[in-house]
Amino acid sequence: MKLSVVSEVGKEAVVAILGPGDFFDEGCLAGQPVRMGTAPAITPGTVLVIEKSEMFKVLHEQHGLSDRFITFMLARNIRIEEDLIDQLFNSSEKRLACTLLLLARYGKEDQPHGVIPNLSQETLAEIIGTTRSRVNFFMNKFRKLGFIKYKGGLQINTSLLSV
Repeated sequence: MKLSVVSEVGKEAVVAILGPGDFFDEGCLAGQPVRMGTAPAITPGTVLVIEKSEMFKVLHEQHGLSDRFITFMLARNIRIEEDLIDQLFNSSEKRLACTLLLLARYGKEDQPHGVIPNLSQETLAEIIGTTRSRVNFFMNKFRKLGFIKYKGGLQINTSLLSV
């Protein structure tokens, strides 16, 4: 799923790409009255909807779920901080490389990695905060250097870590 928000002038920003087992719309648990964005699916999948009262109940009663939820929320908070630092200090080329590696699930031992879902260059630009033309330029550069290839989806080579 692609979590995104749209500004008053219509500019879209992708806040996160969620995968299997991830949580979203948890802001209601903290009293957030209105959703801040949208979450369209980018690949086929299933969403489990849990009512607010039921979520509070299972978080108190099922320690395994509670631990998983807390771990997810802490990891997401760390990711948001890293993204902010990334925006402040790193080039768009490096941000794109990091985003591709994250989407390919590198660093997550329990997840298959290497191929990412079909995302448009426009979506990648929204994720890293640059233009589609810059993403196109860097993707062509990465392809020529052998960091990525288009074969049955976008395949990410671990050599992209060197960027």
